[in-house]
Amino acid sequence: MPNRSSKTKRPRDQNQLAKLIVDIATGETQDKAPDQGKNPAAVELGRRGGLKGGKARAEKLSAHKRSQIARKAARSRWDKIRLEKPST
Repeated sequence: MPNRSSKTKRPRDQNQLAKLIVDIATGETQDKAPDQGKNPAAVELGRRGGLKGGKARAEKLSAHKRSQIARKAARSRWDKIRLEKPST
């Protein structure tokens, strides 16, 4: 699933969106590329930081704190499952 920031911005109003689609189809407007105007070096630098961020955070946490975080995540998942199932 792509990040939200990588999508092109589209109007939320249905009428404006319809006009944009017609303008693109008739060639009056160009559909913008999602990475237009971004510096490739900055994108790569941000990606490198994002790839090592979670691992570095996990190494920094104590075993007890990691356990607390995992317990909270599991409880949240189970609560979500309980809410989705109809009670009998």
